[in-house]
Amino acid sequence: MFYDAHNHLQDARLAEWRTQGLAALATDLPLAEAVVNGCTEADWPGVAALAQAHAWVRPSFGLHPWYVAARGAGWLATLEHWLHIFPEAAVGEIGLDRWVENHDVPTQVACFHAQLALAVKLERPATIHCLRAWGLLEESLRNQPLPARGFLLHSYSGPVEMVPGWVKKGAYFSLSPAFGQARKAAQRATFQAVPLDRLLAETDAPDMPPPPELNDHPLGPATAPLNHPANLRVSYTLLAEIRGMPLAELIGHIEANHRRLFGQPR
Repeated sequence: MFYDAHNHLQDARLAEWRTQGLAALATDLPLAEAVVNGCTEADWPGVAALAQAHAWVRPSFGLHPWYVAARGAGWLATLEHWLHIFPEAAVGEIGLDRWVENHDVPTQVACFHAQLALAVKLERPATIHCLRAWGLLEESLRNQPLPARGFLLHSYSGPVEMVPGWVKKGAYFSLSPAFGQARKAAQRATFQAVPLDRLLAETDAPDMPPPPELNDHPLGPATAPLNHPANLRVSYTLLAEIRGMPLAELIGHIEANHRRLFGQPR
């Protein structure tokens, strides 16, 4: 059984695929669980609907750093409302990002800390996004209470030297299919330094598609390909190659790690 630690199946770009391929995903992989992450107040209901329709969907609700400027006055109360409705839900996708244009770092940090505090209060794991802000993230977590269950650094692209420090803080690390690209060799190598009991796999679908030579599930136009959720197998295969271990053995480790962070499947 496969576990997707991070995706966005509610994304409007997957609307046509959802009507044809969503039901088959759980049986074709086979997929035991997918953590579906909301990013804005507007898509939290879509995440909830998927969780209500499919037992293998674990919802996760969060305000992504790209969208902090569009948040409503009561966004945090609304977020807590969804987390109470779904006691199995995680908090995410949250985080910090200096790559996006017109980034507002102070607002990102304030929203990040508020959501992290909510994860601690409700005893939920968190999923963290970080781009070009690894030093800032470390500083932001330094004197901050952290979720007892731990947190996921999704599609980890930070320095290998920071891995031990993140591990001490309770971090797990997931790899996406895009790491199969030739230019991602350094990022792949970083996953050799991640402890085996902290490894996870993700798709980040519909984003982060694998390179064409690894993509057995093309989706969307060739000029702007989408990442098919079934490309989770690519992430597992890449991790098995990186760690030099049989895929069947890796599957067992990832299952144990996923359950330790997110809980037993619904």
